[in-house]
Amino acid sequence: MKIVIDAYAWIEHFIGSAKGQKVKEIIESADEVFTPGTVLAEIARKYLREGVDEEIVDSRLQEITGASNIVPVDTNLALESARCFLELSAKAHKSKQKNPSLFDAIVLATGRLLESKILTGDEHFKSLPETVWIS
Repeated sequence: MKIVIDAYAWIEHFIGSAKGQKVKEIIESADEVFTPGTVLAEIARKYLREGVDEEIVDSRLQEITGASNIVPVDTNLALESARCFLELSAKAHKSKQKNPSLFDAIVLATGRLLESKILTGDEHFKSLPETVWIS
């Protein structure tokens, strides 16, 4: 199985929670693992905002790049991300959720373009056919 890992799943992995253990097991059993490059920025922002030392942040980002293929945003991914953002926004509005981020749309678009499953616990992905839900 090919898998795209979002920030939610990586954060759980680093916390070492039960969800994080599931993430680790799925990564280890996957045929191919991908992480959108934007997830690196999302994780760095979260940790720096929380006051985590930059060396620790860098170490975690290095772990991600060592464990997965980093997917850059190109024109195809940008266009698919825009489509996914509109879809996720409509879904969020119907279910009275907060609006998704563009980061969420990029993760979904990456999964779709790579014909991969998406490993997440983010509510915006719940019930999508691509989702491997960690909870």
